[in-house]
Amino acid sequence: MRKKENFEKAKEFAMRMKKVYEEAKIALKKSQEDIKKYVNRKRSEVEEYQVGDYMLLSTKYLKYQIQERQLEKLMERFVEPYKVKKIILTNTIELELPSSIKIHPVVNVSRVHKYKDQVENQKKEQLVLVVIKGEKEYKVKKILNKRKFREKNKYLVW
Repeated sequence: MRKKENFEKAKEFAMRMKKVYEEAKIALKKSQEDIKKYVNRKRSEVEEYQVGDYMLLSTKYLKYQIQERQLEKLMERFVEPYKVKKIILTNTIELELPSSIKIHPVVNVSRVHKYKDQVENQKKEQLVLVVIKGEKEYKVKKILNKRKFREKNKYLVW
């Protein structure tokens, strides 16, 4: 026959373990809620994109393809509005990119921003690109300003 004491000690141990389990469960739940709160602070709602929308592409991974820019800190952050060709997932879209940009056309939405048209009076005219003997040149209507930078003249043109 079993002693009554051993059975009571086992029962006490089981009750103590159940209490520890409940406390750990509550602590984990609180920890999950805290983590969720801090993680969701930087998250935003997913923007809805449609086929045909125009997007600006980030230059973060295009640094070596853009040869006209010498200084990274002066580079544009986003280039050209490109048309959305297809929506793959809620966070992945396919863009209609020109052949000169040598990246995969399917990009994450974190690398693009929705293009918004400028106000009528602020609209910039795109300069006409002229290729002469393989070099890119632009037609200049007017010189607006001039400055000297590192012993070279820099011009603000229209």
